[in-house]
Amino acid sequence: MIVLVGVSHRTASLEMREALAFSKERMAEALKRLREEAGLDEAMILSTCNRVELYGRARDVSGDGAFPASDAAGMIESFLARFHGRAPGELGDAVYRLSGADAIRHAFRVAASLESMVVGEPQILGQVKEAYHAAEAAGTLGATLNALRNRSLAAAKRARTETGIGHNAVSIAHVAVELARKIFGDLRDKNVLLVGAGKMSELAARTLVRGGARATVLGGRTFEKASELAAALGGRAAPLESLRGELAAADIVISGTGAPGLVIRHEDVVAARRAKGRQQRPLFFIDIAVPRDVEASVAKLGGVFLYDLDDLRGVAEANLRERMKEAAAAEMLIDREVRQFLDWFKARDAVPLVVALRQRAEDIRRLELEKARKRMGPLTPEQEEALDAATTAIVNKLLHSPIVHLKESAQNGHGPEQVSLIRKLLGL
Repeated sequence: MIVLVGVSHRTASLEMREALAFSKERMAEALKRLREEAGLDEAMILSTCNRVELYGRARDVSGDGAFPASDAAGMIESFLARFHGRAPGELGDAVYRLSGADAIRHAFRVAASLESMVVGEPQILGQVKEAYHAAEAAGTLGATLNALRNRSLAAAKRARTETGIGHNAVSIAHVAVELARKIFGDLRDKNVLLVGAGKMSELAARTLVRGGARATVLGGRTFEKASELAAALGGRAAPLESLRGELAAADIVISGTGAPGLVIRHEDVVAARRAKGRQQRPLFFIDIAVPRDVEASVAKLGGVFLYDLDDLRGVAEANLRERMKEAAAAEMLIDREVRQFLDWFKARDAVPLVVALRQRAEDIRRLELEKARKRMGPLTPEQEEALDAATTAIVNKLLHSPIVHLKESAQNGHGPEQVSLIRKLLGL
């Protein structure tokens, strides 16, 4: 049985999620301790800024497919609290516990970003892959969780390629980059000027640089910070006094200084547009400052595009509405994939018995063939082949109905009881 215990942005505060997060440095230790202390056969931990989830396969201590009566979810929750220095039960209602089909369905939905704060966001797929990889490296990933990995990741990829769940940027930074691509097309060799070094500006700049753009960071009182960011972006830093000259060379300007007044005025942009060598290249401003950094009237200048935070937020909200429409199609696809996985997962209970049944039948067939050969004397190769084919066909026809029934019973949830009974009846 697959068991899941976790907290997420839906149930827990950011402070709690941070307190319960697992660092990469301690992940291997945590995985091994989780498996041993919670009495699991397999274990995996997914730890991101929006969720901390512990997955496990409850240990089969009976040998016949029955699972222990002890509360595996409770043991996992106790480990989670203990590992982070919390008292048992301190996590309260922030924790959710899922098992069996519910845990499997949740795992599929998480991988497909249907449980994400922003539906369709692409980062979660990579984070889930990393979590399974860490479990594999730590030796806590077995056949069951490996199957869950393969099927859930494949389903998530299908959801992204066969529906529009990942289309249309919904974060401010990515909306800005999308708009830049619409204006310039190819971003290679475009000059990005970063005025101010806020988190949102940095994120947008990093995405633009990954697309091939070059970055320049303007620094004022914190020129050292501007130099550090420029180095991280593979670009250069420049003093705030060189604003007009840098504007003249820029294609994209991202401004988010937090200054109390205007930083880029109408006359600055006019001067930049008239600079030698500027020609008619468009100039795209992304103003994410509050209050705004860029004077609104620059939008009236030819070849100048200006988007402020409200503009970007409006585009993001419209994109999110479109993405939510596509989420319905992704939900249907994931539901189908989950049902198929559950059918396969339930039918696994019958597999060892089917193998044992076939082996017992084959052993009996070969033994009886040997007896028959001794009585019949030498046979031609053709006769040997015919006798072997006839007895094999008899065994296959006799076993066909019982095997089909076993698999169907397992899929309907009756597998473990029937498997145990049939094993006893047949002495397997």
